[in-house]
Amino acid sequence: MDIEQFIERWRNNEGGAERANFPLFLTELAQILGLPQPDPADATHDHNDYVFERAVTFHDEAGKSGHGRIDLYKRGCFVLEAKQSRQKGGAKEVAMSPEQAALPGFAAEPVRGRRSAHRNWDVLMRNAREQAEQCARALPPEHGWPPFILVCDVGHAIEVFADFSGQGKNYRHSPIAADSASIWTICAIRTCRRGSRRSGWTRTAWTRQNEPLS
Repeated sequence: MDIEQFIERWRNNEGGAERANFPLFLTELAQILGLPQPDPADATHDHNDYVFERAVTFHDEAGKSGHGRIDLYKRGCFVLEAKQSRQKGGAKEVAMSPEQAALPGFAAEPVRGRRSAHRNWDVLMRNAREQAEQCARALPPEHGWPPFILVCDVGHAIEVFADFSGQGKNYRHSPIAADSASIWTICAIRTCRRGSRRSGWTRTAWTRQNEPLS
């Protein structure tokens, strides 16, 4: 599969089925960008350092515990939470704001929903970020805090947050291009294979680990 086939395949997807689609989308994305592939997961979790559905245990102040899963985890690199919005006309369509739609890479894509629905997209991504940060807090202490939180709208965009302090207290939008955009869109994959700075965040998040973007 080449870049254009990948873009067309996912832009034409109806959406709304992240559980079924996110492993395939992220695996194909890694293949297209020449990034390492996730490993098979073990039932014991001790060596699940780069896997889909990484199990974590939550603990609250009352001493109660619960269980959750990270959609895609790479130790020392990132926690990724996946959602998938619906295309225009779908029962659960979710659209971006006009400001987000104007970011590089968005204009060439079909808008996923009516303009009046753009707040739903913000809520979708904000909730996903909160889930990702909760999962990061639930990681084993020896894993430390990942420098990146990635929020993925499957087949559409990835929002990038970073905290290189190692304390996990200040994840902020991480600029991934000279225009300071912090949202990477599927159309931007065309430049990722040309060595541009827009490809820098993917290499940093996947391979260089706890180093700021340059």
